[in-house]
Amino acid sequence: MPHIEVSGVSLIYDTPVGPVTGVQDVSFGIEASEFLCIVGPSGCGKSTLLNMIAGFLVPTNGEIRIGGRPVGGQGLDRGVVFQDFAQLFPWRTALGNVTFGLEMKGIGKAEREAIAREQLRLVKLEKFAQSYPHHLSGGMQQRVAIARALAYNPSVLLMDEPFAALDALTRDEMQRLLADVWRETRKTVVYVTHNVAEAVYLADRVVVMTPHPGTVKSELCIPLARPRDSLSVDFLECQKMLLRNLEQEKQQSDQ
Repeated sequence: MPHIEVSGVSLIYDTPVGPVTGVQDVSFGIEASEFLCIVGPSGCGKSTLLNMIAGFLVPTNGEIRIGGRPVGGQGLDRGVVFQDFAQLFPWRTALGNVTFGLEMKGIGKAEREAIAREQLRLVKLEKFAQSYPHHLSGGMQQRVAIARALAYNPSVLLMDEPFAALDALTRDEMQRLLADVWRETRKTVVYVTHNVAEAVYLADRVVVMTPHPGTVKSELCIPLARPRDSLSVDFLECQKMLLRNLEQEKQQSDQ
């Protein structure tokens, strides 16, 4: 049984001009510890689908199961990291941000601080435990957000274009860091991106979505050993394969 099962999921929005289908009849499974990327153009329903897995949105039709249990709302089995740097609490230090979820679980101060410091070590920020978000760069803030999402030990990590607002060099650094964190924690990761090279660098498998309405058109395995070299011939061939697939889907949707 897959760790995450998405079965016939659709979401219809009520708008002033009538119902609009954001996602239509989406089905796929994700194995435990798999790193899955969802790619596609703007408006294809990537973030909508992620928000349904997170429990922030309720499907109009279909069902999502995690560990065999239906998703009926938000849960501590899922950690979520967004693109927006404002997801951190500005009045809390890096350590205080990471301990937040543990406080909500009622874990004692000494234990939660020990857990938080270990997560900050994992993202290479142990020296910045007492720094506030406005003292940290964008990449460092995202590292705190990842540490916070991992601190209460969810089985699933959901990430919605978390590095999109970063400069190219910082983004590359964060991709390498995330790959290292995933290898150490072996979480099941669902990662939304529109960046093809990022998907090839991170994913075991890529789900390609197309818009109007948002549907899954194809799934591609990335058969590359880790760690990955983004300048290798094999990497560039995988990137070309995914780009060709996206272009084919775009041409079909335009017809």
